[in-house]
Amino acid sequence: MENFTPWSALSGGLLIGLSAVLLMFFEGRIAGISGIVSRLFPPHSDNRFLSRAGFVLGLLIAPFLYMLFSGHTPIISVSSDPVLMIIAGLLVGFGAVLGSGCTSGHGVCGISRLSPRSLLATTLFMAAGFITVYIMRHLIG
Repeated sequence: MENFTPWSALSGGLLIGLSAVLLMFFEGRIAGISGIVSRLFPPHSDNRFLSRAGFVLGLLIAPFLYMLFSGHTPIISVSSDPVLMIIAGLLVGFGAVLGSGCTSGHGVCGISRLSPRSLLATTLFMAAGFITVYIMRHLIG
């Protein structure tokens, strides 16, 4: 139970929900991270570059803000195997394209709008995650 952190999970969830609501209110856009990041690069050229860049910058600054307010360094564990990281990144990118969005777009914004497509996509994302963890922990070791 050492990873049971209800208060930080609750505050993180509230901040994610708040950011999604604010983005919808001010920009009229859904907070799908894969779509926001992909539209930072050409051929997308519109007047929303600064808001997209600001949203991504906020994601990158968040751990430092956490450190500033909590006094604790966030514990982040990432694989040191570059080949595994490249494969994982490609699979996540392929999944976001195949699913027409990512977990933030479908899971946070789509489910809150009761979108059947998002309910199905999020169910499939979660099932794939459960299966992957089972295989990695119990079959591969």
